[in-house]
Amino acid sequence: MNEYLKNIITKSDGKTLEFKRDSASPTLLMKTLVAFANTAGGRLIIGVGDDRQMVGLKAPLDEEERLRSLIADSIAPHLFCNIELITLNDKTLLVVEVFVSALRPHWLKTEGHEQGVYVRIGDSNQQADRALIAELGRSAEGISFDEMPMAELSKEDLDLVAVQKFFAGDWRLDEQALVTIKLLTSYQRMLVPTRGAILLFGKERALHFFDAWVQCGRFTGTDRALLFDQCDIHDHLPQAVEGIMQFFRKHAPHDAAIPFSILREVAINALMHTDYSQRGAPIRIAFFDDRIEIENPGTLLPGMTLESMKQGSSRIRNHVIARVFRELKLTERWGSGISFIFSEAEALGLPVPQIMEIGIRIRVTIHLAVTTAVFSREAQDRNSIRNQAQEEQCIHKEAQDQEIAEAQERTGLCMRGEAQDVGRPEDRKKAQVRGDVDIHILAAISVEPLSSAEIAHALGHKQLSGNIRKALPRLRDSGLISYTIPDCHNSRLQKYRLTEEGRALNMTYTSTTDNTEVQVLAQVKSIGEAQDKSELEAQVRLVFEAQDHFGDVAQVHLLILSTCSTSPLSSAEIAHALGHKQLSGNIRKAIPQLRIAELLQYTIPEKPNSRLQRYRLTAKGRALLSAKQFCGN
Repeated sequence: MNEYLKNIITKSDGKTLEFKRDSASPTLLMKTLVAFANTAGGRLIIGVGDDRQMVGLKAPLDEEERLRSLIADSIAPHLFCNIELITLNDKTLLVVEVFVSALRPHWLKTEGHEQGVYVRIGDSNQQADRALIAELGRSAEGISFDEMPMAELSKEDLDLVAVQKFFAGDWRLDEQALVTIKLLTSYQRMLVPTRGAILLFGKERALHFFDAWVQCGRFTGTDRALLFDQCDIHDHLPQAVEGIMQFFRKHAPHDAAIPFSILREVAINALMHTDYSQRGAPIRIAFFDDRIEIENPGTLLPGMTLESMKQGSSRIRNHVIARVFRELKLTERWGSGISFIFSEAEALGLPVPQIMEIGIRIRVTIHLAVTTAVFSREAQDRNSIRNQAQEEQCIHKEAQDQEIAEAQERTGLCMRGEAQDVGRPEDRKKAQVRGDVDIHILAAISVEPLSSAEIAHALGHKQLSGNIRKALPRLRDSGLISYTIPDCHNSRLQKYRLTEEGRALNMTYTSTTDNTEVQVLAQVKSIGEAQDKSELEAQVRLVFEAQDHFGDVAQVHLLILSTCSTSPLSSAEIAHALGHKQLSGNIRKAIPQLRIAELLQYTIPEKPNSRLQRYRLTAKGRALLSAKQFCGN
């Protein structure tokens, strides 16, 4: 033991090793021992400082007795440890050796069996959630998650046509064969699918395992700042292997040596060893210019470490999936896949692959022989074409606005199509406002001052458009808006606010569109055929019924209704459509308000928190949006 301590005393904390100066924080010590027992075992050495200098213990016998009592009183089930006092360089250290426990999961009694379970991730102790606690219990009993029955389902829930296609020529797939490969199992005298069967060949896999799919992304450069292309793979798991390889081939430059054999092995390992009991994220594949990262949910199985994996140690997490992959000859290296990855990388002259624990996920990084810079030029060409198209669109829109403004000036009509008396001051100001963009800018900053970027976002743009760039100085020159920092025009904190004249004009525009139900119905009766009039009348009545519950409709609410008018969208998609990278506070508040007002509704009302949840317009919401657009034209 003395020789062992001499060798490791200079090492840093890791998955199976931790140093403590003393036992002044007993709770932290107990968490470490619990995490060791639940994960891969380990040694806790007390009497070594953070600088790896041995300080020893002042009363080692008392510390040993105290630690034994703490373990007995604090941890359940009872944890058996090997505790020794070791003297090295005249310093006495307390060494606690913990083995992977067959009684896992262990927990701290003070925190309970639901909150007090910890696992070792890297060099830290992390609290386990319910799914991980259940997985620890199953692994201790030798049960895999994918072998468990799904009692509420039947054989008809399997895509037997796909099963027969994959096993063509090798199996006669009757019920006995399906039981042999554990796609079916006996439960209360009935044959029902296993979880592995639904994961592999389920007709409605997404309903039962929301995260059992593969998300692939090709990024420009060496980070996730710019996503060039993405592909979501929802195929049956055996077919997903080929889908992943197609994605790699699609983005592999012709002159770059891509290690397809290694990537195939890593992809198969990810599909076989994912912890499908975990919720929150799918298998992720990120293709960068210099490397490829394949990341799957799940911690290392108890007793496994990264070092033991590299040395060829292997354990199967999902027995059913692994058996089917073996029978389909998708894997021929059962138990030696990781060794093959390292040896193949060495043979190809590639940098050593990296395997990391990232929280409760495993990430394998395969470095490429050369940087695929050609991809960056391709992305720039595509961005250039897209930017040119957007610029041409802006120019065309500006020309249209200019033609409309000139026509209005020639005919003496105001923006709303009503006669105006240009002799009045407020009407002269009105004549200086061109296009709806000016009105929207005035409305956007009527509540609080906004920067130019914030105005663009409020109007649903990702960035400043040509119309907004021209409108802001025009409105400022006409005295309708002003700087909040007039002495420093180019200040980073510069914003725009309404002047008194601008506020009065904004109120004038608001009042012209704030019609009563009688006025709007009167306008409806004066246009269209009888069928159109009755339809519009019904819409208008729905509008005012909605407004009775909802009150004034703010700009952000109208924008949300407008984005959902074409197709149902998720909250993240709504935010993206409005020019936000993520959900803003206003959108978070507005969506429930629109739903309560019966203007929006769930696409999956029985599962409000579903990952597939979307929002769509109700009849009332569609009527409100249509009538608002009608009254505003």
